[in-house]
Amino acid sequence: MGPGVSIIEATIAQAQDGMRLDRALADLLPDLSRERLKALINDGHVRSTGQSIKIGTTIKVATGQSFAITLPAPVALDNVAQDIPLAIVHEDADLIVVDKPAGLVVHPAAGNLDGTLVNALLHHCHGQLSGIGGVARPGIVHRIDKDTSGLLVVAKSDKAHDGLARQFKDHSIERLYAAIVYGHPLPGSGTIDAWLGRSDADRKKMAVHREGRGKHAITHYRTIERLRDAAMVECRLETGRTHQVRVHMHHIGHPLIGDPVYGRERKGFKSILETLGFKRQALHAKSLGFIHPVTDERLMFQSALPADMQELLSQLHV
Repeated sequence: MGPGVSIIEATIAQAQDGMRLDRALADLLPDLSRERLKALINDGHVRSTGQSIKIGTTIKVATGQSFAITLPAPVALDNVAQDIPLAIVHEDADLIVVDKPAGLVVHPAAGNLDGTLVNALLHHCHGQLSGIGGVARPGIVHRIDKDTSGLLVVAKSDKAHDGLARQFKDHSIERLYAAIVYGHPLPGSGTIDAWLGRSDADRKKMAVHREGRGKHAITHYRTIERLRDAAMVECRLETGRTHQVRVHMHHIGHPLIGDPVYGRERKGFKSILETLGFKRQALHAKSLGFIHPVTDERLMFQSALPADMQELLSQLHV
């Protein structure tokens, strides 16, 4: 196996019994898009383990079947270093913690080939970022949505990248989010334990699925302040899935104010949002804690609520 190549194994659960191979793998591996999986299957990068069967996207799978998916080394992208201002919370030889503003994309992708956090980091760090995972996303260990603000840690050395990745994998990273949601959650605090995977209706969205389909996701929430037909809540992530807070809060009937994907504007809020020019989900990564992967020091960082969410909060005070 060449450098940068990795292999993922997946076993078909009862929830995927009878599905097409590409759809079943998309359920089991939500971090890989269905189109990406189709390409891997068609290019011969998916094989059965323990059986001799002809592999194709349309074959039907059965409970207990296992497959090995080979992920080729990421193709290097010619990312350009750009002098984009960064709010640096902490920096040392191995990692950097930034306070990302809403509207800044984390890494280059279709539609956002530059002007991203990665472009800014390449300039700030003079190209000295971890290359684990491919230079297409140098140093990126985790991400937050374009229109979510708050704290993000980036690896500058491979040792830091590996150590941070392990902590994210075992869910030992401490992450707290502040969110402003529609309505008043009842009970005022609780745990949302609901599996997340790609939506059947829209593959660009995530959705809650039955147990065993997608990835296990747990969010602990508590109401910080009751507002006028809304609430400020704090969400502690036990897991870190794509759009987790947004989908989980929508699932219990309290979507984030301003969320263009999972929220629906409610009566009485339109004029407030238009007056403020508030056009994003009201979500902020306020707290980030982890063990420094090189020094073993326990680090904890806090970020104040950004001005646009403070203004929204003041408009919604009872």
